[in-house]
Amino acid sequence: MLKIKQKSFSDYASLLFLVLLLLANILFTPNFFKLGTLQNSITQICPTILCGMGMTLVISTGGIDISVGSLMALSGVLMAKSMESIGIFPGILLAVFFSVLVGAFTGAMVGKLKLQAMVITLGLMLGVRGVAQVLCDGRDIYFNTLGEKGELLSAFGTMKFCGFIPVQLIPIVLSVLLIWILIKKTALGVQIQAIGDSIKSSNLVGIHSDRVFIFVYGLSAFFAAIAGVMQASKVSVAAGSSLGQLAELDAIAAVVIGGTPMSGGRARVLGTVLGSMIMQCITLTCVMNNIPDQYAQVVKAMMIVFAVYIQRERS
Repeated sequence: MLKIKQKSFSDYASLLFLVLLLLANILFTPNFFKLGTLQNSITQICPTILCGMGMTLVISTGGIDISVGSLMALSGVLMAKSMESIGIFPGILLAVFFSVLVGAFTGAMVGKLKLQAMVITLGLMLGVRGVAQVLCDGRDIYFNTLGEKGELLSAFGTMKFCGFIPVQLIPIVLSVLLIWILIKKTALGVQIQAIGDSIKSSNLVGIHSDRVFIFVYGLSAFFAAIAGVMQASKVSVAAGSSLGQLAELDAIAAVVIGGTPMSGGRARVLGTVLGSMIMQCITLTCVMNNIPDQYAQVVKAMMIVFAVYIQRERS
């Protein structure tokens, strides 16, 4: 009976905490539920959810990918550097293609050579950001210096459908829907979680774990590249040194708070969305109440520790 209660609490802890946060803001934060605040939250949460969707898959295999922030920078810079000569859409495709190649390389190192994901992605985190800085010569690329194409991309980043729906909501919805279907409705989703549960058993029953790793890390890089494009478009600048900085930590925190165990074997897609919303809500609460950002970081850290503790109790 006690185990059932623990399991139920762990499954709904993130939702409960989000509800409590929202209730607290109703009471203590003026203008928290204004339309402008909601629009701003959607634009800010977009990179976290996009990277979080890929990170959910990676962590459910028992791995981790701390290179997604650097991949955001690489995709943003590649897009900005190439769109003048080949166009906006081909530039985006080029940026996404090279990012996915990096992700597939990571998956091959983890799946085929059995190297530690933390070590590989740590090296790529440093190396890929270095490449991004080299490509932009260490300077930020402002879109207002890129002529008409830069202005079009800036306009896209701030576009609102029907006058009030931010364009960032589209990749958020599509990514969540795609990963939810993948996990819940496909054999590949079962294989991904089975590998996280026991890679040896998965290989024995005929699952090609190396191919699954390549796919998972490649898809994680794909979402990071899209996040980089969306973020660069929103701020109208591609900065190799700062674009996507610490995005990997926000994504990992959202996944863990959402209930996906770091040991793998289970993926909670909607939980990651809730985790992202909790992270954004904490930040917004502090900003709107003139509370220093350091306190928000402390609360987020406490949330991560608490989430890991709940997972330990459940296991």
